[in-house]
Amino acid sequence: MFFDFGAGEIIGLAILAMILIGPEKLPQFAVEAAKVVKKLRTLATTATNELKENLGPGFEDLQPSDLNPKTFVKKQLESALEDEPTRVLKRPENKIDPDLL
Repeated sequence: MFFDFGAGEIIGLAILAMILIGPEKLPQFAVEAAKVVKKLRTLATTATNELKENLGPGFEDLQPSDLNPKTFVKKQLESALEDEPTRVLKRPENKIDPDLL
């Protein structure tokens, strides 16, 4: 998810909402907030599906979190390393050229 809320933050937000909105309007506000969240999820799902369709084959497993540049680069590097056989790099041995002695 986008937000990482703990129990303390949720309780604090609930108290703040009761103070700002008032206990009489709070149930209606909660219903409206739930509708907004549902609509945002629908929009995000629709946008992700359209993006998958437009990108074509090879992007069927695309997740919205993959669009984060750090996640994208990390995923591409991991897949590239899985495809290549592991190479062991050896340090070149330092040899003295006998002609220079």
